[in-house]
Amino acid sequence: MSELLHISGGPTKPEVIAISLSKMELKDGITFYDVGCGTGAVSIEASKIARGLKVVAIDAREKAIDVARQNFKNFGVDDVTLISGESSESIDQNADIGTIDCAFVGGTKNISSVLDVLYKKKARNIVVNAVRIETVVNVINKMKELGIFSEVVHVTITRGYELTGETMFKPENPVYIVVGKLQDA
Repeated sequence: MSELLHISGGPTKPEVIAISLSKMELKDGITFYDVGCGTGAVSIEASKIARGLKVVAIDAREKAIDVARQNFKNFGVDDVTLISGESSESIDQNADIGTIDCAFVGGTKNISSVLDVLYKKKARNIVVNAVRIETVVNVINKMKELGIFSEVVHVTITRGYELTGETMFKPENPVYIVVGKLQDA
């Protein structure tokens, strides 16, 4: 099994990925957008759940695109389109890639614009991960404005580690998972 290459700010914790993907109702052969893809960890896990997944991974950071490209290669994720650029513009300009069945949003820069364009492109399921409460409130309000808000989940992970021969738990930063679904989906 290959090791996932890392960059600052990532990857998303495996437990958070598992919950986020469970909210997406992934199916074989769909198009999956990974917005603010970072290391590509979310797309890699999604491709293990749904066969024939078509991945569109977007990040504004060229370093993230390079790391994601290498991770996709190392983990055998083949049907990937990598896009370097601002997310809302990249989604809007690459409409020829196909429908957006599911979108995971890990980056929160220009989040309102990202949600507007995902809604305009009729993304069936949208899951946003955020760590700042202001971002969570903005995402919930925007999803409500668009009529797609479904739920918000607060996830706290604690990891055990050895301390003087016994086990102690240390918390990770909490994450909010905000879910939006098209009503006719």
